[in-house]
Amino acid sequence: MGLKSAAMRAASVFTHPAKPHDFLALINPLSSARQLRGVVTAVRPETTASTTISFRPGDGWSPHDAGQWARIGVEIDGVRQWRSYSLSAPAGGDPQITVTACGKVSAHLAHETRVGDIFFLAPPQGEFLLPTGPRPLLMLTGGSGITPVMSMVRTLLPKRADADVVLIHSARDRESALFGAELAQLATQHEGFHVVHRYTSEDGRIDFSTTTDLDALCPDWRSRKTYVCGPAAMLDDAEKLWLDANLPGSLTVERFETTKLTEVAGEGGTVIFEKSDREVEADASTPLLEVGEEAGVLMPSGCRMGICRTCLTPLLSGRVRDLRTGEVIDTEGDLIQTCISAAAGTCHLDI
Repeated sequence: MGLKSAAMRAASVFTHPAKPHDFLALINPLSSARQLRGVVTAVRPETTASTTISFRPGDGWSPHDAGQWARIGVEIDGVRQWRSYSLSAPAGGDPQITVTACGKVSAHLAHETRVGDIFFLAPPQGEFLLPTGPRPLLMLTGGSGITPVMSMVRTLLPKRADADVVLIHSARDRESALFGAELAQLATQHEGFHVVHRYTSEDGRIDFSTTTDLDALCPDWRSRKTYVCGPAAMLDDAEKLWLDANLPGSLTVERFETTKLTEVAGEGGTVIFEKSDREVEADASTPLLEVGEEAGVLMPSGCRMGICRTCLTPLLSGRVRDLRTGEVIDTEGDLIQTCISAAAGTCHLDI
């Protein structure tokens, strides 16, 4: 038994029926045996709509690798809301996220976060990682998709004088482009780091239907290991181009959202959260995860796009629809992914 564990067991004699951690939390809000937490240490505006938030995690946090993401929980109107955010800080140090005000939780974080606020955390995860050996790299990013790549750049450049990286970043305009000043400084400091800004309001989007745009922006793109992160349409088009070029193995993609049906047939229904004793009317296109969160139900979640399966919840009865395929699921006891499933009639969930 470790010294710390022995001390906690001894202290529990005096704190019973409460646990020692419950008293420690009164002194140190990061001390919790039940939930990993972090305290906000800095808040820095990036653009009018985006903010970088640095935080110091408590015990239990695993140092992140460049390109990974983590689940962040925050209390809004008395309800704990969870979202997943890429970590934009270099690997190994105290983490930070760069949030653009889009949606209820992101807008709250971007505009309302203050130094000293407490976040609820889950350990870093994700496979959008730098290669293990030296290799010429191409980074294609759009909008907030630059955040995990920024972690990679901040990690790689100080460690490798021979780094050969081309970053092509698309933003709506100069005012909304993230990290512009820092990227310009890094390009000046590192001979092998080249940055190309694409402002879609002036230059239009990169056309991935042919190789013409890419040939002009990065002539040797075929020989580079490529990372792409941004809007779903950009990722789909890039995947097709690399597949057509017979280079799918040299492309690594990070998605912030899954592709869902643009039109959902049928109607929604009543969603009954049995354990939480909540009953909510829902439409046919809103994910059950969001329906539950808006109703104050503590919903398990992770990636929020149907990949990690953290949100799996038993369907006790009723009908739900997979928002990616339109398939209706009505088998009692099936585990459904609430982040990509919506009501297709009355449904009872075991949560």
